[in-house]
Amino acid sequence: MSVPPWEEVDHTADWALRVRGDDLRALFEHAARGMMSLLGDSAPTQVTLRETIRVQAPDAEALLVKWLTELLYRVEEQGIVFSEIRVQYVDGTALEAEISGGPPQEALRKHIKAVTYHLLAIRPADAGLETVIVFDV
Repeated sequence: MSVPPWEEVDHTADWALRVRGDDLRALFEHAARGMMSLLGDSAPTQVTLRETIRVQAPDAEALLVKWLTELLYRVEEQGIVFSEIRVQYVDGTALEAEISGGPPQEALRKHIKAVTYHLLAIRPADAGLETVIVFDV
């Protein structure tokens, strides 16, 4: 049995995900897909947005927060959910990704206010990398 790329973990007041990936690229993709699944994982009615996102930050943890915050902004402000998320490049301080999505078929299950730094540390794991991401809801 293989280990899932993300799983919800108990956290007292907020939502938290444990995310795994073979490498940094996979970790960042799985984190984004995991965040989408928390929101309700609703497929878009049609693809209305295709975009390249580029973000930079001083370290990998800050880059992960900035990346997820960029996606969250589009979910909350533009009413977009993502059907495709492909990280093209990530090196720990810069990321480039292709995203596509559109309005969700059904209402989002919950809303995330912010991606936090609480408990955030990207660590080596048995099969690559692992982190816990806490979302303020």
